[in-house]
Amino acid sequence: MFRPPPPRAPVSSGHDDPGPSSTTAVSAGPTSSSGSVTHVEGVGAPAVPGQSAEGGSMISRMMADNPYFSAGAGLMGIGVVLTAARTLVRSGASMAQRRMLVTLEIPSKDRSYPWFLEWMALHAPQQAAIPSPPARGGSSSASSPSSTPSGPFASIRSLLKGKGPMTLRSHELAVETAFKQHENGSSEAVFNLVPGPGTHYFRYKGSWFQVRRERDAKLMDLHSGSPWETLTLTTLSSSRHLLPDLLAEARALAEQGTEGKTVVYTAWGVEWRPFGKPRRRREMGSVVLAQNVAERIEHDLKGFLGRGKWYAERGIPYRRGYLLHGPPGSGKTSFIQALAGSVNYNICLLNLAERGLTDDKLNHLLGLVPERSFVLLEDVDSAFSRRVQTSEDGFKSSVTFSGLLNALDGVASSEERIIFMTTNHYSRLDPALIRPGRVDIHELLDDAAGEQAERLFKKFYGSSPTAGPDDQAKARVWRDGEQVYSDEEVEEMGAHVRDIVDRNREQGKRVSMASLQGLFIRTGAKEASEQVESLCKEVRTEDTL
Repeated sequence: MFRPPPPRAPVSSGHDDPGPSSTTAVSAGPTSSSGSVTHVEGVGAPAVPGQSAEGGSMISRMMADNPYFSAGAGLMGIGVVLTAARTLVRSGASMAQRRMLVTLEIPSKDRSYPWFLEWMALHAPQQAAIPSPPARGGSSSASSPSSTPSGPFASIRSLLKGKGPMTLRSHELAVETAFKQHENGSSEAVFNLVPGPGTHYFRYKGSWFQVRRERDAKLMDLHSGSPWETLTLTTLSSSRHLLPDLLAEARALAEQGTEGKTVVYTAWGVEWRPFGKPRRRREMGSVVLAQNVAERIEHDLKGFLGRGKWYAERGIPYRRGYLLHGPPGSGKTSFIQALAGSVNYNICLLNLAERGLTDDKLNHLLGLVPERSFVLLEDVDSAFSRRVQTSEDGFKSSVTFSGLLNALDGVASSEERIIFMTTNHYSRLDPALIRPGRVDIHELLDDAAGEQAERLFKKFYGSSPTAGPDDQAKARVWRDGEQVYSDEEVEEMGAHVRDIVDRNREQGKRVSMASLQGLFIRTGAKEASEQVESLCKEVRTEDTL
């Protein structure tokens, strides 16, 4: 760097004034005899500017010659540049994530949460299939890479080409155990490996997804005691349309386990949960009622299900109530189960006498009934038989009678609801509970009549009702050692059973359908027709009218 030369000191032609005067005497010519001297005033000495320039050059020389100063300045500049670059990268990544990625969160309280876990568990075997070890003693010849692609690199190549498994092998797994105890004492357990807490990746319809399962140990579900969990799905924004397809496929997979079956729900706190495994749907013909009773109820129910708009146009609450009353063993609950299977509905079982159930919870439960489900209130007459005190500790029935009435058709009652009530003592019910609007259909399911007993007899010992004249493949299944009778013989014995039941009914003796069914299960046709007489007993009918 070019530095200017230091300024020269001024030259004086006369004698320097030793005093502190700032005026310099300059000789303009030869000195006159009078000794006059010409003085030039106002010219300042350059001593101060010279000193400032020397100081600046000293600092510049120090910074140039000292390596510590130059290194510090360079590091400071590099740090500033890196900080700015990191900020730009973070901002760019955040912007790109908002623009290019889409995130879907599924909490553990949502119904799709177990569906999606089951979907991933189902695809886990084909996603991460562990090769079986070769059998001992067998020859295991390794194929050449050129002939048969194998190994992790072949799997990665197939994944990238879109021909591989749907999901990468997961290293964070959790187990869900399904345990079943049989009546004979044996048991079986099925272990399902599902994605555990962590990060997982899978490919669906050509697009990659990231699944992050997070568990918060501080938040607990008070009803189940399980920690709060969240599933977070992340994919490209261009694959947003695949999220509804993925959830719909998970739901369809979950419904395959209940297809052709009836799910029974019970109240668990303030929510409905499946009770046990789904039950096989019961056929309407399996429950033998009095003539035209089942057909009348089924026709009314199907007519109600198809008139939603009709109710809405006339401002009528879209609700229906049925009351089935009669003696024990007449088939009330069995008929409701068969009717639910007939219209492809499930059943929500609600016990009004359950400890801890309050009016608010009852309203909440009736408002959150699962879709396509009946609400079943069994033995509704016994719910308020003891309203004051039911135990020594002073516990009272939390559900009040007025609370039940308001839940059925009050202001806060829900729409699109079908309620079935059963009772063994019809005369004990309060008229306010069974008035029109709360209960629309009253149907008596009485003890066995003669024609009912005959139809049940033919159902057990006659030809299969599902087998046609040309269908020989559907043969009837018989007990070991059971004697099979012809249709004519079964008709004759069935008529004999009908006469016995009708005769005893005229004499005030009755037999329940459950008792007849138990007899037909234990014995053959001839023995059953002979023992029906012993089942007919005198019963009180005043409470079933």
